[in-house]
Amino acid sequence: MKKVIVLFMISVFVLSCKEEKKEIVEPVVESQTEMEKNLSKYVTVKLTSDLSKITDKEREMLPILIKAANKMNNLFWYESYGDKTELLNSISDADTKAYVKINYGPWDRLNGNASFVEGIGAKPLGANYYPKDMTKEEFEAADLENKSSIYNFVRRDENGKLFTIPFHKQFENEVKEVSVLLLEASKLAEDAGLKKYLELRAQALLDDNYQPSDLAWMDMKTNTLDIVIGPIETYEDQLFGNKAAHEGYVLIKDQEWSKRLAKFSAYLPELQVGLPVDEKYKKETPGTDSDLNAYDVVFYAGDCNSGSKTIAINLPNDEEVQLQKGTRRLQLKNAMQAKFDKILVPISEVLIEESQRKHITFDAFFANTMFHEVAHGLGIKNTINGKGTVRTALKEHSSALEEGKADILGLYMIQQLNAKGELKEDLKDNMVTFMAGIFRSVRFGASSAHGKANMIRFNFFKEKGAFTRNQDGTYKVNFDKMEDAMEELSNVILTLQGNGDYNGVALLVKEKGVISPELQADLDRLSEANIPVDVIFDQGVKALGL
Repeated sequence: MKKVIVLFMISVFVLSCKEEKKEIVEPVVESQTEMEKNLSKYVTVKLTSDLSKITDKEREMLPILIKAANKMNNLFWYESYGDKTELLNSISDADTKAYVKINYGPWDRLNGNASFVEGIGAKPLGANYYPKDMTKEEFEAADLENKSSIYNFVRRDENGKLFTIPFHKQFENEVKEVSVLLLEASKLAEDAGLKKYLELRAQALLDDNYQPSDLAWMDMKTNTLDIVIGPIETYEDQLFGNKAAHEGYVLIKDQEWSKRLAKFSAYLPELQVGLPVDEKYKKETPGTDSDLNAYDVVFYAGDCNSGSKTIAINLPNDEEVQLQKGTRRLQLKNAMQAKFDKILVPISEVLIEESQRKHITFDAFFANTMFHEVAHGLGIKNTINGKGTVRTALKEHSSALEEGKADILGLYMIQQLNAKGELKEDLKDNMVTFMAGIFRSVRFGASSAHGKANMIRFNFFKEKGAFTRNQDGTYKVNFDKMEDAMEELSNVILTLQGNGDYNGVALLVKEKGVISPELQADLDRLSEANIPVDVIFDQGVKALGL
């Protein structure tokens, strides 16, 4: 990427016996191209970890896990766009090609999936999971094998009739290669739980039956290395919010930080009872066998590596596994620290009132992110009126509402644990850091479930007076009103989820999932200050020094 070139003109001095005259010439700045501006939305971060704490066999296993995860890239490319090679070969401009690779396609994930490649139109809501000309009504009326599965593609036969292809058939050669790699890694595993998980995950990729490996992953407690791999999140399918996308993370557990976090999952049942919503919306009991751990992430691939990058994981998504075992919450500490240092702190220096900037802390950012993931376990997974799971009832809106729920209930959990004396930090730190976090995440745009959730929360908080905007364009949190707004929004979201109220959620997204001109102007100030929107990674075997 080209740098902004500043040409310094040599000052011309004209000397006389009476005075010295100096001619000052302003610097001439060469403007960035549109694609250079796009690339400047990202800052590069090197993903590293202290490998002195892992064993020789774990050190040997890491490159194998990275190789397996890396194969998720091509699978996600197909799901997101289609033929990667054909697209890249059609582009001659190096900057455009680089931006296509960041986005896994010709649509800008930080700009509402707007097309940035000439001749390519809007991104299909169903990405490449469905025929481009298929309507919702046609799909809903069709009699298809495993119609509700999150692990298949929908295609047309030669007569135009819809049919399904399981992932393990569409990607038959690729998943066999990944399966072999996971089995190779399992032979090096010294931890019995990791060994079992890798063996079961290797099989799952071959038949799309992921529940046994999900259960084994939940039972895995003492491992240091970890890999999250396969078709997982359903954000990419914005038509129905149902088809899963392939991704991979390779992780190294931070044992010291993990010990500090271990106790908090035990509070889930107690916090569920106290949720600010009618009893019928909290009748489920969250699993208490949940893990809460901190990790260094050393490799991202596929869905999680596209556009805005994940800094915490809450899995599995299988509702049956969640009710039986809970979930595991993985805090990606090194990625989180990078976003805090390079993005959140600079944002606060532009948009948070100076008197409140002392409340922007990494500990608060870590806690807000961590309890966001824990809060996914609160609330309700199945509607109270027979509409099935919340995810299936709310369709394409389910992800944004679920992320909104986790954000707001995460702050609720911090408030409750602070009142119990289990958290000693100043609650004001969490609130102000939370406010700065809204500005960070809303920049991800409407194509991101997290971005949309933050737009809704910003506008809801604004209506309730949870913050004020000063004349100088900075924001100040009104602490008491924010607590009230937090409880009220929690009630709204939990009720919509429990009722499976698709129309109600659609209205909430339409009315509050928008960026006002005033907010957009403030976000533009962040771009003018050259504050990146997100990160890209220098990662892999070489970055780790292996």
